[in-house]
Amino acid sequence: MSNRERRLRTVDLARAAGLSTQQVRNYEDAGVLPPAGRTDAGYRVFGERHREALLAYRALQPGYGAVTATRVMRAVHAGDVAGALALVDAAHAALHEERVALRVAGEALEALAGRDTDAPPPRSGDGPHGLRIGEVAALVGVRTSALRVWEAAGLLVPGREHGTGYRVYGPADVRDARVVRTLRRSHHLFEQIRPVLEDLRRAGSSEVLRTAVEARGRALTARTRSMLAGAGALHAYLE
Repeated sequence: MSNRERRLRTVDLARAAGLSTQQVRNYEDAGVLPPAGRTDAGYRVFGERHREALLAYRALQPGYGAVTATRVMRAVHAGDVAGALALVDAAHAALHEERVALRVAGEALEALAGRDTDAPPPRSGDGPHGLRIGEVAALVGVRTSALRVWEAAGLLVPGREHGTGYRVYGPADVRDARVVRTLRRSHHLFEQIRPVLEDLRRAGSSEVLRTAVEARGRALTARTRSMLAGAGALHAYLE
């Protein structure tokens, strides 16, 4: 009997992947493994192909997640290789979108580099509560109409002066306007800019956000490497 035809018990397969025998049974039931043969007594009989499938699935999990990895293996064992590869493509596309969002955040932080963004901007001579829209427009280098469009899109949320209803912009509002201006010049869409501003407000300062962005970048790089390893294992299994 060749190595590829070698019969494996459930416990043999479990040991090969560091799993419990119940997990192996669950994986077969879920379609992660090809259907197993049965002995006359009803015990499962696995082979080298099952071991390879299990190792491929385990390699897919870190980068693609258990749900996608399961769907990929199910598709393969249903004979839908194209569908399995489409799931892989979709996962890589989603990762790319995360990288684009991270790059947008990085550009925003570059726009704020060297600015004392946590200190108040110069106060208006007309009032003690912040800057008026014309002053912010001049400070940022845009028209007042641009600030109104950004506000209508939910990117800026200036306060309102009690009684007059005039817009008043605090330090964080001026910072946000600078971020929007920089990213719009790079042709980023409002939908791409909005999460950056939300993260910046949540972080409370550009330095805290910078730390978070750097950590996220490292995590994406690690995930990319895991996905490459998983894709390689899947390719070997398909071959």
